Amino acid sequence: MKPEALVSLAIEAMKKAYAPYSGYQVGAALLCADGSVYQGCNIENASYTPTICAERTAFFKAVYDGKRDFVAIAVVGGKGGVLSGTFPPCGVCRQVMREFCDNAFQIYMGGPQGSFETHTLEELLPYSFSAKEHMK
Repeated sequence: MKPEALVSLAIEAMKKAYAPYSGYQVGAALLCADGSVYQGCNIENASYTPTICAERTAFFKAVYDGKRDFVAIAVVGGKGGVLSGTFPPCGVCRQVMREFCDNAFQIYMGGPQGSFETHTLEELLPYSFSAKEHMK
């Protein structure tokens, strides 16, 4: 799947966000190695800590379905659902990605007018480790 198509699916997911507190709607689309895609949106909560990011929503849905091999994720966001720039995954989401993905995992951060940036997980989470390294 081309990055543009994955970004488009993330934009679709962003429309389902529940963001009454921040107003920032975020969407994600996670590409599995078998070609399936899992979408996620951010879901906020009045007490803030139970809030979940779009990226983790997509990952947790996929893991629940037994997926463990991931290729890339697209992430988009903006106030009121309007793309206003690129939105990198937060630190917690980056660590969740690292739990299941190697450092070469691709992250597409979509922006306005079809633009996007591509980064590897290693670029966004340097010096990381996963359970695989811990269990050696």
